[in-house]
Amino acid sequence: MPKEQATIAASTSDVAPPDVFKLHATVAQVFATRCATAWASYLDAAQAATRPLSEASAAPDAFWADVTGYWLDFAQRSILFWDTLRQRGNNWLEHEKAGKPPLLHFQWEMVADARQFAQPVNYALVRILPPAGVETDPQRRPFVVIDPRAGHGPGIGGFKEDSQVGVALKAGHPVYFLIFFPEPMPGQTLADVSRAEADFLQIVAKRHPGTRKPVIIGNCQGGWASMLVGALEPDAVGPIVINGAPMSYWAGNDGENPMRYSGGLLGGSWPALFASDLGAGTFDGAELVQNFETLNPANTYFDKYYTLFSKIDTEPQRFLDFERWWGGFFMMDRREIKWIVENLFVGNDLVGGEAEWSEGRAFDLRAIRSPIVLFASLGDNITPPQQAFNWVADLYPTTEALKANGQVIIGLMHKSVGHLGIFVSGQVARREHKQIFDLVEYIEHLPPGLYGMQIEEKVVDGAIHYDALLTERAVEDLHQLQKYARRDEIPFEAVKATSDVLASAYEAYAHPLIAALVTPAGAAMRRSLHPQRMQRWALSDLNPFLLPVKGMADWVKANRLPHDEAGGLARLERTCAALTSATWDLYRDLRDAALENAFFTAYGAAGLFMPSQRRTHPEPDDVRDDKPLEEVLSRIAEGGRTAAMVRTALLLMKAGTGRRRLSAMKRARELAGRDIGLLDMSAEQARAIIREQASIVERAPERALAALPALLPASSDRRALLDLLARLEMRLDANPDQKDLLAKLRGLLSDTHAGDPSPRHRSLERSSKRRVQNGAGGTPTIPEAASGT
Repeated sequence: MPKEQATIAASTSDVAPPDVFKLHATVAQVFATRCATAWASYLDAAQAATRPLSEASAAPDAFWADVTGYWLDFAQRSILFWDTLRQRGNNWLEHEKAGKPPLLHFQWEMVADARQFAQPVNYALVRILPPAGVETDPQRRPFVVIDPRAGHGPGIGGFKEDSQVGVALKAGHPVYFLIFFPEPMPGQTLADVSRAEADFLQIVAKRHPGTRKPVIIGNCQGGWASMLVGALEPDAVGPIVINGAPMSYWAGNDGENPMRYSGGLLGGSWPALFASDLGAGTFDGAELVQNFETLNPANTYFDKYYTLFSKIDTEPQRFLDFERWWGGFFMMDRREIKWIVENLFVGNDLVGGEAEWSEGRAFDLRAIRSPIVLFASLGDNITPPQQAFNWVADLYPTTEALKANGQVIIGLMHKSVGHLGIFVSGQVARREHKQIFDLVEYIEHLPPGLYGMQIEEKVVDGAIHYDALLTERAVEDLHQLQKYARRDEIPFEAVKATSDVLASAYEAYAHPLIAALVTPAGAAMRRSLHPQRMQRWALSDLNPFLLPVKGMADWVKANRLPHDEAGGLARLERTCAALTSATWDLYRDLRDAALENAFFTAYGAAGLFMPSQRRTHPEPDDVRDDKPLEEVLSRIAEGGRTAAMVRTALLLMKAGTGRRRLSAMKRARELAGRDIGLLDMSAEQARAIIREQASIVERAPERALAALPALLPASSDRRALLDLLARLEMRLDANPDQKDLLAKLRGLLSDTHAGDPSPRHRSLERSSKRRVQNGAGGTPTIPEAASGT
């Protein structure tokens, strides 16, 4: 990105009022640079598109064969193309007539319907029935998937066999799904929905009493919905996995994330209120889908249709399946969309602890005690990584603060997949989601901290094997995701202030009049004429002009003559298609540059006169001076055998590389999991021990080591720990620092009781020393393994 752009954000926070003219000059310069970049990209794309036309032309006889064959193929593809759009329209009509049921690939059964609750909402809990050949174990931890309610219906998390639902089922877990119905219950609020979802989790827990708390999988909007439940009822949730979930709505980078400017350019929350009033108190989800489609006009208006046309023999079924979900528009109550827009999209209040779920009571994300996995992608322009991760730094300004709260957060970044690919892609399900789900069984035994997750890929005997690698990170590193140290978020304070004023004026003057004039019948008519719906029912069997298409398509399928794609006319077609797509991209880039320019022109100067109100939780004092930590250190010589083994593992991790592999965690659990005792405890008890010992080791490692023998007064316990270390050392490699620590541990524990260590320990120790002397390349280190115990 050009260097000049850095001055936009700097101007909005650091420049005095007399420099307003300089700010506008800089904004104009950045706009000119972006326009030049857009044109350069277009010219490069045009050159690449026309290059195949320079290839040698065919002989005259081959040319005429190419012409006749191409146009016959073109005509056949055209008929099949329009027939596919006709089928899309018919599918839409059938789905509407059926009440828009969930589009899940799997069979399911109803468990609880929240429309029957004391405070009814349009949600229900269903259990996914395992397909033939797949068995689930009711004694294994259940998974609960929460799909986004952002215009579409439920089903994206279980849209195909290789999906989040499919991966969890194949792993043997019971899987539940939170579905929702097209129409909201009268008067329902987001707080009502969160309470209903918490009730669902209690139902799941009662159905599986012998297991740990359910794992929550939240997709996009379902991600922050999962976080709301975790904050509202922290004792009801297990690990939370949120995929492509926007949490910090003001975050992003200039030139990359145009959606964050929408609230300011539209004047705040009042357009959503206006749309709800036109819907007689109901917000139409088709409006949200329309917003998504404007992000990439090339795909919306051309690419997806040309892909269907060019691959008409193989593409229709995939196209129809996706369009069935994409075209299912669900409603929201006016109070729901008002809360979402004011508290999230425009207000960004969730991370500041100011998003109230009832009078005077706000969601506090710091109340979540369960581990959290964040999955985002650099290729996602709907939920960019900054929006998915920045809230962590807002809640916990330092790594010290995160650890002091006892929280475990793991971040995984995909390099290229788009927003929907995070949930829909079969490859992502088999690779990323499978590793995440495997890791869930181990992350509750990780010490508090922020971890980066990477997926390693190896090919063994022609088969691909994946492994997850965790690396400790600092919260401070998150600031590198967004340029300008997030000073470009300051103008959004002016957006919020503007939104509050305009929304108040709208509610006072316009809302009473519009609400009195709009009737439910008129609202239904308006929804039926929405462009998103019209393009479907207008191209269906309701259109008499399309009646002959089905018969013609059947004839074409029986007499299909595909043309050679290497022909000159086929190359010309692809060139024209590439130029058309590039032109749409040029329009998008110029439009986004103009909108960004308009945003900073309108609100950047306003930000100069407004003190920053960006709400972050205050940074805690040094936790070493906190009374709770003093109490923890006062128990440094207490805890017993399990605490001693956990402390030993943490000391070894502190001396290690800071990396932990999932495969090593699995092997370590097989070797020593039952010996340590954490697996026989509840998750809360295990986490309490790990957090306490991690706090001790983090702040006073030398004292923690010296006090270790006091935790093991019985010689049998000391020998058990020594035997365990020797057994692990035989199977796992250690770096020099860890070897020194192991020697200290052996001396410390051996000297605290009469006599020598057990014969078995001496034998294991000799074997271990021989193995270290001979060398063991490529094996995981002890801290990588110990984190999984």
